[in-house]
Amino acid sequence: MPIVQGVHQLTYLSGQFLLALPGMADPRFEHAIIAICAHDEGGALGIGLGATIDGIGFHTLLDQFEIEHGDIPDAPVHYGGPVEPRRGFVLHSHDWQGQDSVDVGGRWVLSSTVDVLRAIAEGNGPSQWIVALGYAGWDAGQLEKELGEPGCWFNVGGEPKILFDVSAEDRWQAAFGAAGVDPRQLVTGGGTA
Repeated sequence: MPIVQGVHQLTYLSGQFLLALPGMADPRFEHAIIAICAHDEGGALGIGLGATIDGIGFHTLLDQFEIEHGDIPDAPVHYGGPVEPRRGFVLHSHDWQGQDSVDVGGRWVLSSTVDVLRAIAEGNGPSQWIVALGYAGWDAGQLEKELGEPGCWFNVGGEPKILFDVSAEDRWQAAFGAAGVDPRQLVTGGGTA
């Protein structure tokens, strides 16, 4: 009976969270939780969910587009990542769709035009949403390589409750907890024998 060796099936991570492991070498991603919104053979795009931008709230963005605030609260704006930090994204529930909206693994929707901002401000947008500036991006094969490096990333299912119901500063810990992992128990380096 022949033995098949080297069989590997690539799994794409759209709709999952990418969690920085303790001791992540890149300080920009310390305690990062990234919602992977697109991942295929060409690369990956994710939106950071673990930090908000000081001094910028949702009303600030609405003001830049001359959109009235209405009764919408001045929600925090998230640091989506280091790529194109002036570009905005909205991760939201499935109860609103725009022309550019993209379903992400059946878990949430990604929109990036001013239409979603207008809809939220007018009270007829998605019921659940978060706004981010910038994104994290990986070229073809780059994320797969990083996933194979020790002390880099851990991926978990992209639970919408963590996205919409947990504060930015608590999402990293909550996502590990949902996977049954206590990140305080993770070691950052290997031993020698």
